[in-house]
Amino acid sequence: MTDSDETPGAARDVTPGSEPGVDPGANPGAPPEAPPTATSSVSLPPPVAEIATGYAFTGPAMELGSVLWDGQCHADAPVRIPLAMLNRHGLVAGATGTGKTKTLQLIAEQLSANGVPVFLADVKGDVSGISAPGQDNPKVRERAGQVGQKWEAAGFPCEFYALGGIGTGIPLRATVTSFGPVLLSKVLQLNQTQEQSLGLIFHYADSKGLELYDLKDLKAVTGFLVSDVGKPELKGIGGLSAATAGVILRSITAFEQQGASDFFGEPEFDVTELLRLAPDGRGLVSVLELPAVQDKPQLFSTFLMWLLAELFNGLPEVGDVDRPKLVFFFDEAHLLFSGASKAFLESITQTVRLIRSKGVGVFFVTQTPKDVPADVLGQLGNRVQHALRAFTPDDAKALKATVRTFPKSPYDLESTLTGLGTGEAVITVLSESGAPTPVAATRLRAPQSLMGPVPGEDLDRLVKSSLLYGRYAEAVDRESAFEKLSAQERGREEVAVQAALPEGKKDKSLAEQVVGSGVFRSLARSVGTQLGREITRSLFGTRRR
Repeated sequence: MTDSDETPGAARDVTPGSEPGVDPGANPGAPPEAPPTATSSVSLPPPVAEIATGYAFTGPAMELGSVLWDGQCHADAPVRIPLAMLNRHGLVAGATGTGKTKTLQLIAEQLSANGVPVFLADVKGDVSGISAPGQDNPKVRERAGQVGQKWEAAGFPCEFYALGGIGTGIPLRATVTSFGPVLLSKVLQLNQTQEQSLGLIFHYADSKGLELYDLKDLKAVTGFLVSDVGKPELKGIGGLSAATAGVILRSITAFEQQGASDFFGEPEFDVTELLRLAPDGRGLVSVLELPAVQDKPQLFSTFLMWLLAELFNGLPEVGDVDRPKLVFFFDEAHLLFSGASKAFLESITQTVRLIRSKGVGVFFVTQTPKDVPADVLGQLGNRVQHALRAFTPDDAKALKATVRTFPKSPYDLESTLTGLGTGEAVITVLSESGAPTPVAATRLRAPQSLMGPVPGEDLDRLVKSSLLYGRYAEAVDRESAFEKLSAQERGREEVAVQAALPEGKKDKSLAEQVVGSGVFRSLARSVGTQLGREITRSLFGTRRR
């Protein structure tokens, strides 16, 4: 995107001090009434000059902030990240209250301004402000002056979603079939044996053309396979014990009682909606509003993984690109990994490793790097580490572990990480050549959009005015496994009743009674269309489209 194409107030791919008509020696972000605060580049302390050299990229880059050294912010030493390296994934970490959410907002704004779509999970409900211009105030002007930022208020194009329509947002649903047995086992907290049994249930449904659109479909197939009629269906491939089926059914019922029925069904969300651009060419920021389901962390973290798996399955290979097709922020990442099976972790690692070639960048957001398994952490090339606290022995241990994950640097990182203020972070990213940049303690820029939630009535208006609202707002309940198996049961009951009647009281022959019924015709259609319809599955057992 050229300068002439930019929306007023959007982030720009320029180094501070290089804007047309601005004296390079002046601070472009300082308010008019204040004297310039930038330090001349020739007087930078040697360690700062060396760090700044590591962030002097030639291609398009996003501005994160400026280097901190010995308590002073050096506006002439910008810390940046190449746009082309955003699909090399990243980690945003730090203790509660250190500014992680505002960092996500800052990065999302600049991605959008550079024509890159963004997906954000809003767990606390305070990211909706990205859709509205920020508010100028002394603190914002002070921060802008410190880091050499030319701050202008700007809102960014957004779509707001809600899981199953619980809360304010376009309803976002998935079918049980699409979700798959591996992810569902994680949500239901099944053990390895139970997970394997659930996989067997899915295999049977997939091979028999029994659509699992919602949870009642899954319960119907599970119950059928342990019934006297259904048990022979699994003969030769392991079978399903009544005890295991009972655990699975109880877990599903408990899950439904938590409101999960709303998340599974149709119309299923098309994840390519996340890749859209706004009419002005800026990337669309898709915000998943999660405050209404904060008490269901396993569900929303696993649902985010489903979105990522669907993107992986559906997008073509593109290799290295000059900017990502989408950057996906995975908030509360520790919830995804907590209690995960070995197979689940292997699938996450493989997805993160391979989705880069689809042009998608993934940023995990959590409190400490130790929340992320080592194999996944090793795939994350960009690091933004906010302050850590060391109040307890466990905190101190986590701090030391975090320090060991950084390249060698001139900073005393243990002291630096515990001394960072809100809106400051220790950063290292991948340079344009793919090598790690020097570690830089950084004072971050201020977001241009509203740093807080928009009013509820404004959010509701934005949701209902979306072109997607009419497509996804109303749930649909089509014929699926529940209806087909119920029809089978009614058919068997009809046959039994007819067989028990005296010969003279039968209106038709048994064959005529069954073959002529709507139940039989429905089942015949199902069997007739079964060939070639067996569902194939990919990573996480999600449906391969």
